[in-house]
Amino acid sequence: MLNPFLTFINQYQLDLKKEPCLLTVSGGVDSIVMLDLFLKAGFSAGVAHCNFGLRGEESDDDESFVRQLAERNGLPFFSKHFDVKSLVRSKGISTQMAARQMRYQWFEELRAANGYTYIVTAHHANDSLETTLLNLVRGTGLSGLHGITTLNGRLLRPLLFATKEEILAYAKENNLHWREDRSNDTDDYKRNRIRHKVVPALKELNPSLEKTFNHSGGKLLSADQLLKDMLNGWAESVVTKSNDQIRINVASLMAGSEPAYRLWHLLGNFGFSYQQSVQIIASIPGISGKQFLSDSHILLIDREALIVKSKAADQEHSNLTIFETEGEYKLGSFSLRMMQRGRDSNSRSGYENNTAFLDPEKLVFPLIVRKWQAGDTFQPFGMKGKKKKLSDFFTDLKMDLFAKQNTYILLNGNEEIIWVIGLRLDERYRIDGNEEKLLEVKWSQTD
Repeated sequence: MLNPFLTFINQYQLDLKKEPCLLTVSGGVDSIVMLDLFLKAGFSAGVAHCNFGLRGEESDDDESFVRQLAERNGLPFFSKHFDVKSLVRSKGISTQMAARQMRYQWFEELRAANGYTYIVTAHHANDSLETTLLNLVRGTGLSGLHGITTLNGRLLRPLLFATKEEILAYAKENNLHWREDRSNDTDDYKRNRIRHKVVPALKELNPSLEKTFNHSGGKLLSADQLLKDMLNGWAESVVTKSNDQIRINVASLMAGSEPAYRLWHLLGNFGFSYQQSVQIIASIPGISGKQFLSDSHILLIDREALIVKSKAADQEHSNLTIFETEGEYKLGSFSLRMMQRGRDSNSRSGYENNTAFLDPEKLVFPLIVRKWQAGDTFQPFGMKGKKKKLSDFFTDLKMDLFAKQNTYILLNGNEEIIWVIGLRLDERYRIDGNEEKLLEVKWSQTD
């Protein structure tokens, strides 16, 4: 088994004699075989063990067993006790999910702090097959069909070439000792039911099921990567990013084949499901303004684009009160700078980009910056004193809902709107050219 192991490592052009690895060793046969292969290959390694305390004294005995094995072989040893039950209670997730989150976070902390190149786990061909079958039961896309990947960033799984039977045979031939986890014998977990009931039935149809799956999984992995490469290239012409938003051009999206799948490719990282993508595509011909939510993001269907932004960016900020005529003030991710200045050619219009020039004599402090509200009215610059509702003003500009929600106004102390920030100055606060001093108000996004 050592030669196939080395061949498998060489396929990925890894030099593990120069790239130290953190081996995650539970004490079970899979991780013990992995450790033995690393030792025989002469690879540089340390050992990490998680004690979840779920089996009482047996869990402590597992830790002691792995510690002694590492010490006998002169390998650095790291262990940690985890309170899985409290995480299960606080987050409402399964015990297995809680244990996974905690251990991988700790593994990465260890790797980074101790100079290890890879975190190495003992997943094998049977694990990969079981993962795919579980994904099929839960519902999956192409990426869920090719099984566990050998190399994923800093995570390495060098036993995926081997079946469970081959691992057991190697352990017995080499007189290795390991710990048995009795929970693997029960059907309390979905994976165990797959392992004990589904896989044996499939192996009756194909005794070489794991090997066949490995070959099929490799082809599916290649197909998945080719599809992602194609979609990533296509996305460059469809998606634009601006500050905290992305915009997906509707016409380009709908012009291609399988728009729902294409959209899912774009939205998957924002927590949207494939079914939501189907619903979004079906809603595009309707009236704009409809919204869809994931756990972390909001999607808005606008006239010509789908607009996605983080929920965190949509949080309301408190009002900003300005008591002084100079200085810098912050509101959420924006800053407002006010300073006295003399008149120059740049201030002739009273407004330029995100900067307004105001006559201090017309201002009543404190000034207020807040988001606009329904019913707000002002006298837009250039309309000769005619009043207009902000909602109508936004409609005239064909602003999307997200842009409206993110619009701030600068209010005078008498509650008149001075400036719809970044869009239009109020006619009453235009400068006439006779001012000796001006107040420059500059509004900018800071992150």
